[in-house]
Amino acid sequence: MRKVIYPSLFLGVFWLFLWANPFGHEEVFEEMPLAELLTELGAEAQAHQVNTAIEGVSVERGRALFLEGVSAKPKGGKTRKQSRNFVCTSCHNIQKEDPDLKVSDPQARLAFAAEQGLPFLQGTALYGVVNRDQFYNGYYKEKYGDLVDAARNDLRKAIQLCAVECAQGRPLVDWELESVLAYLWTLGLKVGDLNLSEVEQQQVIAATKGQGDQAAAVKLLKSKYLVASPATFVKPPEDRKEGYEGIEGNAENGKLVYELSCLHCHENGRYAFFVLDDSKESFKYLKKHIGRYSHASLYQVARYGTSPLNGKRTYMPNYMEEKLSNQQLEDLREYIEWRGE
Repeated sequence: MRKVIYPSLFLGVFWLFLWANPFGHEEVFEEMPLAELLTELGAEAQAHQVNTAIEGVSVERGRALFLEGVSAKPKGGKTRKQSRNFVCTSCHNIQKEDPDLKVSDPQARLAFAAEQGLPFLQGTALYGVVNRDQFYNGYYKEKYGDLVDAARNDLRKAIQLCAVECAQGRPLVDWELESVLAYLWTLGLKVGDLNLSEVEQQQVIAATKGQGDQAAAVKLLKSKYLVASPATFVKPPEDRKEGYEGIEGNAENGKLVYELSCLHCHENGRYAFFVLDDSKESFKYLKKHIGRYSHASLYQVARYGTSPLNGKRTYMPNYMEEKLSNQQLEDLREYIEWRGE
């Protein structure tokens, strides 16, 4: 039997509160798990419900695997590290990172990341991943080939693809996979994440009470967030010395990219062999190689990434257009060249 590990009393408490206090429901309503509200409105539950019949499945074990790469085994001892190179948060945030969940806007995301103290990463936020219908969209088919076909509509297979190919680690055994899934369910979207207007809230609440169109309410809710994250491949500029044509860089914005993205992986060699810091030497090195056709070029690594090597599995994922715009890349260049003078 599969079921979501979720606070099972939430719905009951919400409905009691709503009926008792119909004009003071906003705070409770906004904290309601979106998946539960959609199910209450008649939407089909997501296929990736947690299989709690498997021995050892727990949110805590899933959280440890997700954040640290190791966990306590159900029968004692510790697991083998899932990856020697990365953990999930190397490339993915676990908090909301888009102010408007229905739009993939890298500049809005950068400003929001700076405001919230979040890193600016290549991977899509895993906050709300359980509410999505598709995974590894767009360019990822070109990158991972047939592996994407199985993972596109199956979150379990998407997790395994990430564990083996993206993290360059081992696949998860059944209880580990279900535990990670259980943890991801705790990161599901809340109704408050959708930025519903007061009128829209009333429309949805009326539908839950049998006083409105439930199908319309479901359609409204699903229109407020992306059920699949786009991923568009972008090439470097044709002339790397000149950069992207017609775009003028902004050093102040580039500083945010450097601090929230580059340093996330490269500062003190956190996830990379190539170390960067705030020293003049780092900026001079980057500036020197910008226009070259090598892995030391800003354009090369941002748009093509690097590949894992035997004995050196740590690599750099490339940035899709939705994660780093051409404008932001020019902003980063402007900041590097200014600091590298």
